[in-house]
Amino acid sequence: MNTRYVGIDPSTKTGIVIIDPAGTVIESIEIEGQGDSDPGRINDVVVRTLRLIKASDRVAIENFSFQSTGSFVGQQYAIGWAIRIGLYHRKQKYIEVAPNSLKKFATGVGKGSKDTLILPIFKRWGFEHESDNVRDAFVLAQIVRAIHEPIQLTKPQKEVIQNLLHPPKKTSKPKTKRGK
Repeated sequence: MNTRYVGIDPSTKTGIVIIDPAGTVIESIEIEGQGDSDPGRINDVVVRTLRLIKASDRVAIENFSFQSTGSFVGQQYAIGWAIRIGLYHRKQKYIEVAPNSLKKFATGVGKGSKDTLILPIFKRWGFEHESDNVRDAFVLAQIVRAIHEPIQLTKPQKEVIQNLLHPPKKTSKPKTKRGK
């Protein structure tokens, strides 16, 4: 069984990157749904994505960005959920990585535009791709690889991995009584 690490950035143009334990890229692709209806295009992206994933793969998927706006957001969420449901149905485990954690792993800071990832990704791993979805998927694949392989990590990368493996406990605010 050859372990592969898969990063998925689910969207109307879904980025997928598959790497081996050494970090060598096996596959890097952006899938845009084909079809004459939204359900058809969504299904096409999901089916084509799931076909690339083997049962032995370790998978990281980008979590939803709740700041997204625009007409594509509903489709983006539908694709994200449908891929997760497909993985669940197969009993395929996966980790979810918040967009700010992805950025922190790539750049050392958890904010910035998608374009701010271009140079750090190239400098650290020598990877470049015209699609920001594929670049995000590449970082996701590197994150899941870092969880399972003994590789050298920066301090911010170690923090991302630590928070994924041991999420900080959420503290709830004390409830206040409302006036009558």
